[in-house]
Amino acid sequence: MTWEQETIQKVLLETVKEQRRARRWKIFFRLLLICIIGGGIYMASGGEEATKKDGPQVAVVDFKGVISSDTKNYDIVMKGINAALEDKKTVAVLIRANSPGGSPVYSDMVNNEINRLRKKYPKKPIEFVVEEVCASGCYYAAAAADKIYASPASIVGSIGVIYTGFGATEAIKKLGIDSRLLISGRNKAMGYPFVPESKEQMAMQQQMLDEIHDQFIAAVKTGRGNKLGNDPDLFSGRYWIGSDAVKLGLIDGYGTVDSVARDQFKSENIVDFTPDNDPLDKISKKFGVEIVDSAKQAILGSGMSGSIN
Repeated sequence: MTWEQETIQKVLLETVKEQRRARRWKIFFRLLLICIIGGGIYMASGGEEATKKDGPQVAVVDFKGVISSDTKNYDIVMKGINAALEDKKTVAVLIRANSPGGSPVYSDMVNNEINRLRKKYPKKPIEFVVEEVCASGCYYAAAAADKIYASPASIVGSIGVIYTGFGATEAIKKLGIDSRLLISGRNKAMGYPFVPESKEQMAMQQQMLDEIHDQFIAAVKTGRGNKLGNDPDLFSGRYWIGSDAVKLGLIDGYGTVDSVARDQFKSENIVDFTPDNDPLDKISKKFGVEIVDSAKQAILGSGMSGSIN
């Protein structure tokens, strides 16, 4: 073997060794990353039980975003409330609300379930604590609570119902477009934007809105009772800031989750019972969104297959 061949062989061997070392470090860091994420998931889910303080606790459950089947607010909040009430250490449940409202159906379902659970657990108050906003459907749900607290600047109320749509019959005519819509049943196309609506159909829709509004009003009156004021705009769909809402009886006072737990229930042991479908979301609350995003990218970039749920 010539010296040139020996040199090439040595270079190739060193290259292979370097690649092996680099590969070992990659494997090490990937395993380390998995351990960090696994530990975070453990702490955010089951491991969280170990960090709870002994003694009585105030449970908190988040109720956020537009109320709809897509956001699954109903499933999340009810699962959290039930879990909190079933825990023997829970003395009260605070629903931390930040929602502009949404589906009257799901809002009514939350209202009914809270009423049912209040009867089932009469010694464990269920209260709403509003952050920025609890309007329309959110307030529909909140009306069933034992008490409602908010900030003086929070938006509260909007006891009304809205339907949005548009008509474009003249616009498509100008564009030379024909709407080739076939229906069976003279009201089947009611609300379809490219077909003119009759006065009768508009009256039907208004009647439906009025009936839902009446259901909303009844739920608020049942929940708030004689706390409500006599302002003629109370059920007009108007919303108020917290400082006005407290005068109208829409809320019981000012407070945050921390202050209500401390002042009303003499406890600083607050435990979050909000269910989370994605454990990484809980890790992000503990370690920061950027770290979790980096971890996700690192895992995906490492060539590991599958998803994290």
